[in-house]
Amino acid sequence: MRTPALTDPEPAAAQAPAAQAPAAHAPAAQEPAAQAPTAQAPAAGSVTLVIPTFNESANVAELLRRLSAALPARLPCEVLFVDDSTDDTPQAIEKAAQDCPFPVAVLHREQAHGGLGGAVVEGVERAGTDWVVVMDADLQHPPHLVPELVGEGERTGAELVVASRYTSGGSRAGLAGSYRIAVSRGATWLAKGLFPRALRGISDPMSGFFAMRRSAIASPQTLQPLGYKILLELAVRCRPATVAEVPFVFQERYAGESKSTAREGLRFLAHLAALRSATPLARMIGFGLIGLSGFVPNLAALWLLTHALGLHYLPAEIVANQAGVLWNFVLIELLLFRDRRRHRHWADRIGRFALLANADLLLRIPLIALLVAELGLGVLPATALALVTTFVLRFAATEALVYLPRSGHRATGRHRKARTPSPRDSRDSSVTA
Repeated sequence: MRTPALTDPEPAAAQAPAAQAPAAHAPAAQEPAAQAPTAQAPAAGSVTLVIPTFNESANVAELLRRLSAALPARLPCEVLFVDDSTDDTPQAIEKAAQDCPFPVAVLHREQAHGGLGGAVVEGVERAGTDWVVVMDADLQHPPHLVPELVGEGERTGAELVVASRYTSGGSRAGLAGSYRIAVSRGATWLAKGLFPRALRGISDPMSGFFAMRRSAIASPQTLQPLGYKILLELAVRCRPATVAEVPFVFQERYAGESKSTAREGLRFLAHLAALRSATPLARMIGFGLIGLSGFVPNLAALWLLTHALGLHYLPAEIVANQAGVLWNFVLIELLLFRDRRRHRHWADRIGRFALLANADLLLRIPLIALLVAELGLGVLPATALALVTTFVLRFAATEALVYLPRSGHRATGRHRKARTPSPRDSRDSSVTA
């Protein structure tokens, strides 16, 4: 028995046996009249392979050929490509899918929200199977390991099974050059250092090849992927109870060019910061550290204005303070509240932020005077207490008045047409074989 191809935005559910599925270009009249209820429990051990693609037309045919050879007939399996390509990758998938013994679908996204990680989350949203396996389309992840990943999870009861380059028997041989090896290792150490508990038992948190029980994945609305390290996002936010690993040898890319760039590296660092600052206490600490770093541009601007331009120190102090405010705003935008920026225009956000930052100065001096005159505190303790008080108030006001949580919604893609669409949605259809 095999699960059917995915159709429309609803999760896959048990339907007619795959042998009765219509051919890829059959007329719409031959489609099943209705789907089975989506609430039906997935078959034990059933698998959805979620494969994000961006301009991988030269790889997909060979990938599907190897998957066809590797997946046993007894494994209920379907393949979902979530595609952000600007080339003919969807057409290449449609052509290759005709020879596959399992259902294949393409979800082509008009906007690539969240990058590769966002593509995986959209694929997970549509998976109605027991397991979700995530892998790349460039054949650096060996297709023959897919049954082994699922089998290890079934055997051990693990909720997450990671294909690891850094466990015994694994290798990073396919990484091109010492630079990429050093970057990969450094990213791994950094991630494990920041999240020692969440990544306990995962030797390769940078792996893009893993299997996870669908029941262990939190609601997709709670996931906030950024870039291509989706395993890190799932491990930190979902906290699977049990983890297993399967060694694998990272292969050389079959065709095309790597999508790993310096920009993706910066997105990875921003993602780490967002994950680490997910709790209010962590955000407050990050807010304070960013505020301390703002003294550097503040003092640099003050020196430039007074020494280089000869400005009087009082107006120079006011202008220099704005340099620190701008510095703090940029870092807070990028590192702390990246996921809360869409509900206000950037000019509105920076205006509110600057107003709060400058109001801090106006509040601090009267507060110090009050503490000294009314409570009898010394100047130094009063100043320290005022600094702490205004810092907490500014953090709370910044979070509430500048970065109110935006309403949770995710832009959805559309299924690429591969046959005559059903009347239910003229834009959504599936590739079947």
